[in-house]
Amino acid sequence: MTDAAPMTFYEEVGGHDVFVPLIHDFYQRVAQDALLRTMYPLHDMDGAEWRLRTFLEQFWGGPTDYSQRRGHPRLRARHVAFHVNPEARDHWLGHMRDALDEQNLPPLHADVIWDYLQRSAYAMVNTFEPTPPYPPSPAAPTDAAERTV
Repeated sequence: MTDAAPMTFYEEVGGHDVFVPLIHDFYQRVAQDALLRTMYPLHDMDGAEWRLRTFLEQFWGGPTDYSQRRGHPRLRARHVAFHVNPEARDHWLGHMRDALDEQNLPPLHADVIWDYLQRSAYAMVNTFEPTPPYPPSPAAPTDAAERTV
């Protein structure tokens, strides 16, 4: 008989080596989504990636880097400033589903993660107002002078 601690879900699923590509793939999709892209400053995509990855790693029993650096997750409070309506939620979930599928996890592991992500995404909805018009992409020129080479 051994006194070894039971394996965490984080360890069981593959740990850091699974969460890094999962979250990176997700944010690659977010960067191309006009609705979601407006919620992330261009200069902070790496920060957004770090925050979501470390939050999920900690949630599933991995390192506690997230709370050591940012404190309690306070998910609803941290998202209240964003226009998270059902359309935004569905975009977010669609990209996360695609990124999760790319990881080729065993179905039970993928289902456990997906269940949590779905419940969390639904909980983040903070308005049922229609999505406002998307501002121009930050990478797109805003006037004729900027469009010339």
